[in-house]
Amino acid sequence: TMSRRNNTNVPDFILMGLTDAEEIQLLLFVLFLLIYLVTVLGNVGMILIIRLDLQLHTPMYFFLTHLSFLDLSYSNVITPKTLENLLTSNTYISFMGCFAQMYFFILLAATECFLLSSMAYDRYVAICNPLHYPLIMSPRLCHALVTGSYTIGFIDSSFSVLCISRLHYCDSNVIRHFFCDTFPILALSCTDTYDTELTVFIFAGSTLMLSLITIAVSYVSILSTILKIKSTSGKQKAFSTCASHLLGVTIFYGTMIFTYLKPSKSYSLGKDQVASVFYTVVIPMLNPLIYSLRNKEVKNALLRIKHRRDTSRA
Repeated sequence: TMSRRNNTNVPDFILMGLTDAEEIQLLLFVLFLLIYLVTVLGNVGMILIIRLDLQLHTPMYFFLTHLSFLDLSYSNVITPKTLENLLTSNTYISFMGCFAQMYFFILLAATECFLLSSMAYDRYVAICNPLHYPLIMSPRLCHALVTGSYTIGFIDSSFSVLCISRLHYCDSNVIRHFFCDTFPILALSCTDTYDTELTVFIFAGSTLMLSLITIAVSYVSILSTILKIKSTSGKQKAFSTCASHLLGVTIFYGTMIFTYLKPSKSYSLGKDQVASVFYTVVIPMLNPLIYSLRNKEVKNALLRIKHRRDTSRA
């Protein structure tokens, strides 16, 4: 399981995976496959519902469409290879394939951070400035926020992966993880990684903290506005419009901060793998469930689509 080279990169890597026990691997394969199927159906379904129902063509659901796209992409970048590793003995991944997986993972993660902050700003405008909402959240601004999120994700992933790929990997090629993540890859380098770790930490920290500060400021203003509402029903209605987003943000940022905003030497195989499973496998499945089950507008849109189909058949 070891590949040794002198001052050159290894030709491929070996993903250690989640466990060596065959019984547990089979159980995890079934579980991850079910989660993957629910993720694909849930996110594709969410995108189609929003596209097909004109009443959902609003800024909030425009952002939600891109969130579903990101979650679907997330799942396709990580889960298929993980399922292959759990079911077969082929745990190899090529050098280029590994860095491609890391590149798209960082791109999607960074993009989702700023997309979630854009959604928080949208909720802030809707609750704190409802009369000016259509004017402020114009299609032009919505497209600019989404484009900016993808651009930041592209810059973040490009610089981070470029720095990591320039290191030499000439000792062990065994990645102590189930996918090509930054810390497990850095641990394999046979050169000094301090500058690279610092660069990755700055990019990851800036992405997480800037987007989180935007979300925090938005929700402080939202909470302040909600507390000023006199009627209980009005408070409940205002809070319900952002409850789903707040729940998704808490789960996503909680696991990301736990994993990435710390030195690589404190990396723990067991704890960090559990956290990684949440933001790479579980959260992409939870988001469409959170935003649909707690959202009357999505449920009503689904009923309207069903009614139109039944009418057209009749």
